Amino acid sequence: MKTITIAILMLFSASIFAQTNTELKQHYEAFYKQMKQQGDVQGIINAMTHLDVLEPSVARKDTLAYIYLSEGQHMQALNTIGVEKNPTDSDMNVEVKALALKNLNQPKMALEHFEELFKRKPSVYLAYEMADMKLQTNDLVGAKLNIDYALANVTDDMKRAFYERQQPYETSMKAALLYLKGLLKFTENKEANMDAALKLMNDALAVDPNFNLAKVSREALEAQKAQRAQKAATEKKN
Repeated sequence: MKTITIAILMLFSASIFAQTNTELKQHYEAFYKQMKQQGDVQGIINAMTHLDVLEPSVARKDTLAYIYLSEGQHMQALNTIGVEKNPTDSDMNVEVKALALKNLNQPKMALEHFEELFKRKPSVYLAYEMADMKLQTNDLVGAKLNIDYALANVTDDMKRAFYERQQPYETSMKAALLYLKGLLKFTENKEANMDAALKLMNDALAVDPNFNLAKVSREALEAQKAQRAQKAATEKKN
């Protein structure tokens, strides 16, 4: 009799728990819809987190991580989905990992995921980002491959945003790629490639005369060239 009573109590408790779980899920689904309607991002995050606890879902985690990324909460995004490279990851999952790691100044780790995105769907924009990070990590051969691909496929309507000034601005992607190629050329051999790097900066400015980063880089290269010429002249006199 005691065993039967315990069994009945357990079934009754399970029924209550299931009912409560369903009610909570319905509550947070309604809460999510309301937060979305109000444009309350933190409310959306809270609702999705509760829903994922109640009913775990890979797709929901990917979406939650993407929202964190969009809000600039890069570490929270990675804490939601991890940093490991998995062949079964969705495109959204891989993109979040790539961008979050890049924004956290982890180019080597970010490149793993950028390479995966590029393998799935190559693009000029991805090639630019990868070349930029490969320059940072001194993978000059890899950077050249990405730049060559991008220059072969870039179109006149493509743009790239830059943020080094107080006011962000856009420039032609072709100009951005020529600037990047100039940096690569200079990095490959700072002594022998000065003029070639300067030419590429001028080529970038010919496409977009207002490209600030190319202007600054050209000025820096011209200053170095002038210093070298002055040093050579002084040594010749002595």
